[in-house]
Amino acid sequence: MQVKENPLKEKIAGYEAIIFDLDGTLVDSMWMWRKIDIEYLGRFGIALPENLQNEIEGMSFSETAAYFKERFKLADSIETIKSDWNAMACHKYRNEVPFKDKAQAFLEYCKDLGIQLGIATSNSKELVESAAEALSLHRYFSCIMTACEVNKGKPAPDIYLAVAKKLGINPEKCLVFEDILPGIQAGKNAGMSVCAVEDVYSADIREEKRRLADFYIESYAELL
Repeated sequence: MQVKENPLKEKIAGYEAIIFDLDGTLVDSMWMWRKIDIEYLGRFGIALPENLQNEIEGMSFSETAAYFKERFKLADSIETIKSDWNAMACHKYRNEVPFKDKAQAFLEYCKDLGIQLGIATSNSKELVESAAEALSLHRYFSCIMTACEVNKGKPAPDIYLAVAKKLGINPEKCLVFEDILPGIQAGKNAGMSVCAVEDVYSADIREEKRRLADFYIESYAELL
């Protein structure tokens, strides 16, 4: 594959911190959520609504569980719903979810430059830890936070501001990598630069992602 020259490449060293979303941005995991939703709702004899993925984009794990309980009139508690999802997804994170193309090489590159690295995800703490263990993320990231910890999901800026604060870096010195519109909006709302990341599961909003973000990459290879 011929790598295109990306205007962000020369600017990377100018940032003091880079904060990544996890699913669809740093790791290739978006494929599994539709399967889990189909399987989970199938337990209750409910077919997966076609627009469901768009409606829950950016919500925290807890917000998503609350949405499912309300929309599908589920008798289970929010905690039970979350526990069931964790059990279904944990195995996949530990055994089937890889880094996005050249993402690990880019983390090594940033580490060599002395750039602080953080993760700001809407996923659950348990599943993030499963991914972190499987991919040795703690060797790169000094801060990994979930939206549940700040009680407000994306597009609110809270999660990105919280990670920047923990890293001790001013928001304007931070670069965000995101794959969905609420995440891009969250980074922009936090006063940070944002690079949108190509992902097949958000291909239908590719042009809107390009328009909203400051930069766009199809692969991290463009930044190496």
